[in-house]
Amino acid sequence: MLAARTSAAAPAVVQMQRQQQRLLSGRAASTSSPARSAGAAAAAAAAAAQRRRHRRCAASSNGASAPTATDPAVAAALSRPATPSPPRHPGPLPEVTGPRSAVVRRATKETAVEVRLDVDGTGRCTADTPVGFLNHMLEQVASHGLFDVHVRADGDTWIDDHHTVEDVALALGGALSQALGDRAGIHRFGEFSAPLDEALTHVVLDLSGRAHLSYDLRIPAQRVGNFDTELVEHFFSSFAATSGTTLHVRQLAGKNSHHIIEATFKAFARALRRACEADARRAGTVASSKGVLTQQ
Repeated sequence: MLAARTSAAAPAVVQMQRQQQRLLSGRAASTSSPARSAGAAAAAAAAAAQRRRHRRCAASSNGASAPTATDPAVAAALSRPATPSPPRHPGPLPEVTGPRSAVVRRATKETAVEVRLDVDGTGRCTADTPVGFLNHMLEQVASHGLFDVHVRADGDTWIDDHHTVEDVALALGGALSQALGDRAGIHRFGEFSAPLDEALTHVVLDLSGRAHLSYDLRIPAQRVGNFDTELVEHFFSSFAATSGTTLHVRQLAGKNSHHIIEATFKAFARALRRACEADARRAGTVASSKGVLTQQ
C-alpha cells in the first residue's frame, strides 16, 4: 500500500520540482537582462567595427585608398592658385597731358592706386588691377565714354576685392573732379539707356558737386566669375563721393548678371561723356543758377 502511494505521488513531486526550477530561472533572467542587453550591444558594435575594418582593408588592396597631400595629384591641386590672376601691364602708365586731365595717387595700408584720366581722350585704357572683372568694366568706361583711363592698383585681395574696388573708384572720381576744375562750360547733366542682349539699364547723372547715389539693380548672382556683385553698388557710391556726382542707376530689364552689370557701366560711360562735354551755348559759364558746381 505504501509503495503504491509513493509511486502515485512521484509524478506530482517531479512536476513541483520542475515548476520551482522554472521560477528560479525566470528570476535569474529578469535580474540579468540589462547586463545581457549591454553585452549584446557591445558585441554588435564590435562586429560592426570589424566589418568596417575588413571593408577598408579590401579597398586598400584594390588601390582605392583615401588621397593624401603627399599624392602627386593632390599636391598639384593644392599648389594651384584658387583663382587665376588677370594679366598685369609692366612699365609706367601712359602720360595724360590734355587740358582736362588729372593724376591721382592713393596709398593706404590696404591698397596702392594710381589713376591717370584725360576727359578729352580717345578711349584708350590701361586697366592694371588684380580684379579682372573690374578691369573689364574700366575698359567699358574708357571705350564708351571716350576717356583715356589708365589705372594701376594693388590691394589686399587675399582678404577680398572690396578695398581695391573701392579705392580705384575713389581715385577715379577724384581724378574726374580735378580734371573738370570749376566745371564751367559743360552740359552738367547726362543720361543714357544701354542694352546688352536681354539686359537694359538706364543711368542719369548730374555733375552737381553733390554726392548722391540712387541704385536699383537686381543682379541675380552673388558672383560673376570671382567678382562679388555687391561691389558694383559700392563702386558707384565711392565714385559719386569723390567726383561730386548725383547718380541714378536703374535696371529696366535683364536676367544675366554679367549683362546687367556691363550694360550699366556702358550707360554710365555714355551719360558721363555727355555731362562732361562742352555746351557751346554756355560760352564757358557754369550751368547753375548759383554760379558754382564745385564741392567747396
